[in-house]
Amino acid sequence: MPGRLLRGLWQRWRRYKYRFVPWIALNLSHNPRTLRYVPEESKDKVISDEDVLGTLLKVFQALFLNDFNKQSEILTMLPESVKSKYQDLLAVEHQGVKLLENRHQQQSTFKPEEILYKTLGFSVAQATSSLISAGKGVFVTKGLVPKGAVVSMYPGTVYQKYEPIFFQSIGNPFIFRCLDGVLIDGNDKGISKVVYRSCNGRDRLGPLKMSDSTWLTSEIHNPLAVGQYVNNCSNDRAANVCYQEFDVPAVFPIELKQYLPNIAYSYDKQSPLRCVVLVALRDINQGEELFSNYYTIVS
Repeated sequence: MPGRLLRGLWQRWRRYKYRFVPWIALNLSHNPRTLRYVPEESKDKVISDEDVLGTLLKVFQALFLNDFNKQSEILTMLPESVKSKYQDLLAVEHQGVKLLENRHQQQSTFKPEEILYKTLGFSVAQATSSLISAGKGVFVTKGLVPKGAVVSMYPGTVYQKYEPIFFQSIGNPFIFRCLDGVLIDGNDKGISKVVYRSCNGRDRLGPLKMSDSTWLTSEIHNPLAVGQYVNNCSNDRAANVCYQEFDVPAVFPIELKQYLPNIAYSYDKQSPLRCVVLVALRDINQGEELFSNYYTIVS
């Protein structure tokens, strides 16, 4: 009995360690490739914020148009100029479709991962990791990810460094620490799941959702929201993506916030919402697993 218990604990540790920050920190010196050196916090940018914003808007807009027939309540709350813009975009996208019935049928056939592929030229999804006993990982399931592309997002509740997260952190390998101490809890189970759903409901304005909670389920609406399952690189698996912090600007379209997989723990109108994206460090081919590295600040 004790032997079986110890074996179970050992197997669980082997899966957990790839996301356990102290273990990663102690093992960084054994493999310099797991580190990305950042001169200072303000220079932690592989691509510009404008490029990140452009990619997110492109994907979210495509998802919005794909689900256009379900957006009627939201559209009634938008200015006429915004509604006209989406109607024009929809007309261009389905230029070859003559009948509305055919257009509706065509629209409803695309899954979110198919929209991602049509928009960026690749799709990603969770699957069993190629690392032994590492649990889940994230793979490029179709297409080619070019260097510098936003390949996924790290979903979860965003905590300022002074906010309580003790109980959510117990046995939780999905807490990401930003350079300024802000924490993102990407756990889709337990207390973390309850907290995210509660904050998501709190910030909702009628039909307007301020964040996406579908990453907590098996039916994900934002196909990029799988970044919490990207494993750290190892001695024989070099990093092909890295984390980059991104603050959502105030001008972000309110109708597209329904696809943001992050929500602030405390309601604060003044602070921008923190997101973390994963950016490709090189071209990544179909079938490859994503592996991240961790940055350290050097002076």
